[in-house]
Amino acid sequence: MAELNPGPITTNNHGIPAGSDNQSLTQGPQGPVLLHDHYLIEKLAQFNRERVPERVVHAKGSGAFGVLEITEDISRYTHAEFLQKGKKTEVLARFSTVAGEQGSPDTWRDPRGFALKFYTEDGNYDLVGNNTPVFFIQDPIKFPDFIRSQKRLPDSGLRDHNMQWDFWTLRPETAHQVTWLMGDRGIPKSFRHMDGFGSHTYLWVNAEGERFWVKYHFKTNQGIEFLTQAEADELAGSAPDHHRQDLFGAIANGDFPSWSLEVQIMPYADAENYRFNPFDLTKVWSQKDYPRIKVGTMTLNRNPRNFHSEIELAAFAPSNLVPGIEASPDKMLLGRVFSYADAHRYRIGTNYAELPVNAPKSQLSSYSKEGAMRHHYNSPDTPVYAPNSFGGPHADEERYGNPAGWDTSGDQIRSAYVKHAEDGDFVQAGILYREVMTEDAKERLAANIIGHVSNGVVEPVRSRVFDYWTNVDAELGKKVREGVLANLAETEPAAGPSPVAPGSEAAKI
Repeated sequence: MAELNPGPITTNNHGIPAGSDNQSLTQGPQGPVLLHDHYLIEKLAQFNRERVPERVVHAKGSGAFGVLEITEDISRYTHAEFLQKGKKTEVLARFSTVAGEQGSPDTWRDPRGFALKFYTEDGNYDLVGNNTPVFFIQDPIKFPDFIRSQKRLPDSGLRDHNMQWDFWTLRPETAHQVTWLMGDRGIPKSFRHMDGFGSHTYLWVNAEGERFWVKYHFKTNQGIEFLTQAEADELAGSAPDHHRQDLFGAIANGDFPSWSLEVQIMPYADAENYRFNPFDLTKVWSQKDYPRIKVGTMTLNRNPRNFHSEIELAAFAPSNLVPGIEASPDKMLLGRVFSYADAHRYRIGTNYAELPVNAPKSQLSSYSKEGAMRHHYNSPDTPVYAPNSFGGPHADEERYGNPAGWDTSGDQIRSAYVKHAEDGDFVQAGILYREVMTEDAKERLAANIIGHVSNGVVEPVRSRVFDYWTNVDAELGKKVREGVLANLAETEPAAGPSPVAPGSEAAKI
């Protein structure tokens, strides 16, 4: 028998040599395992904790590293350093499904997360979006309810189409996103064959202080490709990690996927009277009104060396904004600015930003201190408070103290968005159906909806579904109604006398 390469001596996590990799310490050969076998206890305790709590949403994901190269001059719109022509910035991308758990199939019909971390010279800039330019809801107060409606029932632990459609039809603002979801782009062929969007509206500020509204588009250079529902269902059983395998394999083989970064720019003053509310996450800006402008190219060229450390522990937060880029009045964005960082502090820990994948590559001068798992600390000569007289870090109020922001006024109220001239919950969903989709795509959309609604959606939700799609488009609503009712006629028993259980009161009459 060949001898094993012995390698270094095993130690515990504190560097103390281990007595055995094979046998626990017991009281004799047949006696009980002893509690003071510290190496055994450490191994078991570490094993029990080697999974951090999975993300509440976007739990199942994959990712890779690469570079963003800026090829065009957009300095007239933003002074963000990493967006100046010729700049190259390291980037981490994480793609994911939304509703499924860690072990769920990659090919469920679901939006795909498209989260990016740019390691810029001004700190980390995170852009957290999806493969759709819109979202289901307009206000963050509805987000927990929406996600719960897409998760699992409390009694059976099963996902439930009736619960999904109940929420969607009671919140008609969802129509635009649900039309995307039920269409071809609801199941991309792979992470490489889908576009990505910042989705939200952001504020760009140039060196002169001029303000512009912006939306980000990452257009796949591999081409848009999708899976049919039948193909996705087959892969869910035969290759549940299909998208993860595809991305990792392509990069390992040197087939580096890339996306063209393009933006839509809206002059600051246009927002007030644009025909759609430009901050409503359920709406898009017409590309006829604001054409896409090329900025650069993002290429993914390195797989993670350790999936847990570099992908599972990666934390993206819309609060990570660098000079030249600010938030907008988009209510969902403003809610996410709080919620994402807060989720990371719960899921990974107070000092999650110290983990290598989350740590900035720029200079770090912070007064943050202590807390669980803190491993970075300043010299004891550095003051732990501000202001101070001993050379500690100080904020640059002149350069960064006053963000450009946006103009606002009014009382503190709870209110929906101000409606613009062409706003309506079903308007853009109808445009997407009638003006963008091909005839074949329309047929697949109807078939996907019919199949989904026929699986467990009951009254009164079912009737609201028919009204929902009729409001999107009368022809589509008619197809959905007829298709669902035809399916139900085939599966439900024919009308007739109800069977009588032997021995019941009714049987004795």
